[in-house]
Amino acid sequence: MEQLTAIFKDLFIPHTVGLEGFILAGQQTLWMVVVSLVLGVILGGLLGIILVLTRPNGIRPHRAIYNVLNPIINIVRSLPFIILLVAVMPITRLILDVGIGTSAAIIPLTIYIAPFIARLVETSLLEVDHGIIEAANAMGASTFETVWHFLIPEAKASLILNFTTATIGLIGATAMAGAIGAGGIGDLAINYGYNRYDNAVIVYCVIILVVLVQAIQMIGNYFAKRVRS
Repeated sequence: MEQLTAIFKDLFIPHTVGLEGFILAGQQTLWMVVVSLVLGVILGGLLGIILVLTRPNGIRPHRAIYNVLNPIINIVRSLPFIILLVAVMPITRLILDVGIGTSAAIIPLTIYIAPFIARLVETSLLEVDHGIIEAANAMGASTFETVWHFLIPEAKASLILNFTTATIGLIGATAMAGAIGAGGIGDLAINYGYNRYDNAVIVYCVIILVVLVQAIQMIGNYFAKRVRS
């Protein structure tokens, strides 16, 4: 009985981290996710729109731009995040004078998620019926008006679901960023759970991440459903 009690305490009562530690880690994770997601949506959304516009048979075909941008996005997307994290560290130091930490992780996170979002935006916009574009052209809409008033509204539900997927992927990336001291839930799990053999910290970090991911997915599904209805 005493052994079972000891195992229970070891699994469910953190020895090295208090409530304040989990709150701080949660705040750091949310900060990294929110800032890098906003920057990624801006940059990735712009890239995705350019891909749609300049592709062959696009609204404004431009072979040079498309043939340069398309492989660059593919190359960045092919890099595992942990490698990208280390590779852009000199750039991070140049911009922020630091290579590690919560704020420093935002740069590689943005570089990581922007090409992913670009592909998601491209996919969502390409799903819009070509008749919508023809209607926009018939009304004399400019390129900006076609994108802003026709393509994006028609693809809104798909975009919401894709941004939800990107957000969840970003949460996983922030956990990996903890491997180089970026802070957040991942850093807590590695430095206090794994390195100090505190299983309770690992259990709670997993629970927090699962709850966070499920909440984001439910919110994304809710808003996508409302847009469709």
